[in-house]
Amino acid sequence: MAELRPSGAPGPTAPPAPGPTAPPAFASLFPPGLHAIYGECRRLYPDQPNPLQVTAIVKYWLGGPDPLDYVSMYRNVGSPSANIPEHWHYISFGLSDLYGDNRVHEFTGTDGPSGFGFELTFRLKRETGESAPPTWPAELMQGLARYVFQSENTFCSGDHVSWHSPLDNSESRIQHMLLTEDPQMQPVQTPFGVVTFLQIVGVCTEELHAAQQWNGQGILELLRTVPVAGGPWLITDMRRGETIFEIDPHLQERVDKGIETDGSNLSGVSAKCAWDDLSRPPEDDEDSRSICVGAQPRRLSGKDTEQIRETLRRGLEINSKPVLPPINPQRQNGLTHDRAPSRKDSLESDSSTAIIPHELIRTRQLESVHLKFNQESGALIPLCLRGRLLHGRHFTYKSITGDMAITFVSTGVEGAFATEEHPYAAHGPWLQSQAAPWGPRELRESQVPELHRLFPQLHHNGVSVPRESIQELMHRGCLSPVSC
Repeated sequence: MAELRPSGAPGPTAPPAPGPTAPPAFASLFPPGLHAIYGECRRLYPDQPNPLQVTAIVKYWLGGPDPLDYVSMYRNVGSPSANIPEHWHYISFGLSDLYGDNRVHEFTGTDGPSGFGFELTFRLKRETGESAPPTWPAELMQGLARYVFQSENTFCSGDHVSWHSPLDNSESRIQHMLLTEDPQMQPVQTPFGVVTFLQIVGVCTEELHAAQQWNGQGILELLRTVPVAGGPWLITDMRRGETIFEIDPHLQERVDKGIETDGSNLSGVSAKCAWDDLSRPPEDDEDSRSICVGAQPRRLSGKDTEQIRETLRRGLEINSKPVLPPINPQRQNGLTHDRAPSRKDSLESDSSTAIIPHELIRTRQLESVHLKFNQESGALIPLCLRGRLLHGRHFTYKSITGDMAITFVSTGVEGAFATEEHPYAAHGPWLQSQAAPWGPRELRESQVPELHRLFPQLHHNGVSVPRESIQELMHRGCLSPVSC
């Protein structure tokens, strides 16, 4: 729960922002991390010492639901000569370490990141006659912050977030987000580490899909070239009714060229997925996906988790950035996020059950497997082929309902235990399938769209990829036998 008030209004836990005229005694009592960020805000907005601010009534460190202590809202006049419209500028306080006393973030020194190392910003086009900033962006930022705190996964520039709903709960086409460096806010060195500022950019579904198929940075550059879609400062206009591809059809050609040349930087997602070992007779009680010790549930071991992370990180020379799996849409307004490396391994289970020792789980070579995906993850299979395996890369599905993982790898990916001789291998609940015996360049890109015809109709309740479909792809030379 939050309240709206000027940042200079007194409160039980939020004193007014100090500035050049703040009394020395008061400034010395002001939280140092907060003071440092306010200093950057005052540099940018010297004429707005007390902006409107959305404040968490009960702070997160006192048991409240909102991780951000404050979201300040400034009026930015823009630059008409540079096609930068007047807009509202939102800045968060709380993802970084504001206090330095371990009440929220562990203090790790001044040389590294402060807290999670960043704060969020958002630029919303000001409507004609609008005298006060809308407050819905503050709740949007709180939603993203909740995800970061709960998962300990961080954001970085170029990441994309699938929200699956208009950001302002209207009928707008702006239903997803990209993240980029704020064009005006400079990194701040605080007593508790460095803080950077990542700006949220609202995008349409078609633009999100383009970012998934290609990469977020490429789409951000295209948005900067279209004034009504963001312009140089990437200002979100919730009234925008056309995608950049409808505004300028030539931009789609640039995306297609980029996909062909660069592939996709989306290297993994979380999804409702599962796999079954069809090599084993049904009456065999031993589960090939893991060895269960006593009554312990299956879990990826710490070593397995680290190996998955290292595979994602080191198995791709052109693009070494692992990607954040999406979250359960029902829990975070449909939030799905793809990202850079995190403080906590995103493939690590949140379960409190014991981890099965790595040494007790053996790697098994499988003759046949059956893969099952939900609708959204199944629709990413062409991306897996066209944007990843065709470029000598890898793609991982991590189950959101358990510790199961499925990784498709092309020949030469470092850290893989699936080989050309044994293209299907499982280590506990982690399945790997290698695109062999054909190398990635031998996969016929022109036949990748045939996946949509060969796979069964995707249903909201999920999709099972049958062996016959994969076998037909094999005979066509489009895919190695990943499910036969």
